[in-house]
Amino acid sequence: MIFFGLAEIVTGFTHNFFGVSTTRGAFSAYANAGVGALYAVAGILILSMKKRCVAIALGCVALDVVGRIALVVTGLFPINAFRQTGAIVAGTTIVIIFAAYIGSKWKQFS
Repeated sequence: MIFFGLAEIVTGFTHNFFGVSTTRGAFSAYANAGVGALYAVAGILILSMKKRCVAIALGCVALDVVGRIALVVTGLFPINAFRQTGAIVAGTTIVIIFAAYIGSKWKQFS
């Protein structure tokens, strides 16, 4: 999660990641980087193995999903090509899978 979040932050500022692009502009850069930061922070919080931190991490992941949807709806993440659409769908699916996995391990956190 930390790695994927950092990749999203870089993508936010470079506007390009393996052929997938975001809308250029300062607001787009910060919005995309903010979504990536939520993802990375969630990964860092989970490392604590404390339920309270994991709960906050799951909140960050939920905000990440909402942020991704908002990026698409506002046009900051264009879905004008199959590659673009596939990237946002795949990325959001990975986030949801991480959240489900972490939720399934809830009892293991202290």
